[in-house]
Amino acid sequence: MRKYLYCENGFVEKENWIPNCWVNVECPTADDFRFLQEELHVPESFLNDIADTDERPRTDTEGNWLLTILRIPVQTNNQKIPYATVPIGIITNEEIIISVCYHPTEMLPDFIQHTRRKDINVPNKYELILRLIYSSAVWFLKYLKQINNEVNSAEKELERSIRNEDLLRLMNLQKSLVYFNTSIRGNEVMIGKLQNIFYEQDYQNPELTEDVLIELKQAHNQVNIYSDILTGTMDAFASIISNNVNTIMKRMTSLSITLMIPTLIASFYGMNVDIHIEAIPHAFALIICMSVLLSSLAFFIFRKIKWF
Repeated sequence: MRKYLYCENGFVEKENWIPNCWVNVECPTADDFRFLQEELHVPESFLNDIADTDERPRTDTEGNWLLTILRIPVQTNNQKIPYATVPIGIITNEEIIISVCYHPTEMLPDFIQHTRRKDINVPNKYELILRLIYSSAVWFLKYLKQINNEVNSAEKELERSIRNEDLLRLMNLQKSLVYFNTSIRGNEVMIGKLQNIFYEQDYQNPELTEDVLIELKQAHNQVNIYSDILTGTMDAFASIISNNVNTIMKRMTSLSITLMIPTLIASFYGMNVDIHIEAIPHAFALIICMSVLLSSLAFFIFRKIKWF
């Protein structure tokens, strides 16, 4: 699906393409590919590069075309990786600005609405790229807050009862943090590359560039903080599990020793040898009482040393 957006105190949607408008393409269809390649003559190699879900932030040129690939955050329906990042490509030349993303996102519609609410004027393609990076940093922070809330919820569940499902949930959130960390660092590097490409005075906006770098650094710091907290939490619960296993093994060992005493005595007196107590009245009851007494003594000793 594609939209033709022209900046008039925020991006306003137009029915047809006009020069210098922003063509935003999400989840492109066959008709979108035909329009991009046959009417706008976008290089096919650029579209193939953007389609690679593992593509890293970078720039590329072909003729008078410039490709800028960024990574933006998305919330997925995959329980194994609840939050991930996907590539978005911004393809530009002198009079064409195109963004292509093969995945549905919350960021792009929110970015368009934000420019309308704030009456933001985007004078050139460099500023559009910067504002998209800024918006990605904002959404990284939003998703990081959601991840932190999910970590806190999982911790409360684990405090009640340690279950594999909750531990796997924490592990999956840790994977998401790794993806976020890598993507944010890649977007940070892109700022320097773009400054070298758009070095003309008409493109310069030092205040916006500084704001973008500050927001990216904040997102990067938050990722590192949450990642360290999550790692410490996982290590703590691993130690708790190991301690619980050791406690159970001590109790099982103590119980085995306690139950072994009657068995040992019964084995001695069950042998086909002279035991010298055949003439004693109630010999069987005496053996039973002695077994119970010794087992009780062993149980008392284990309770004193806190093995039970």
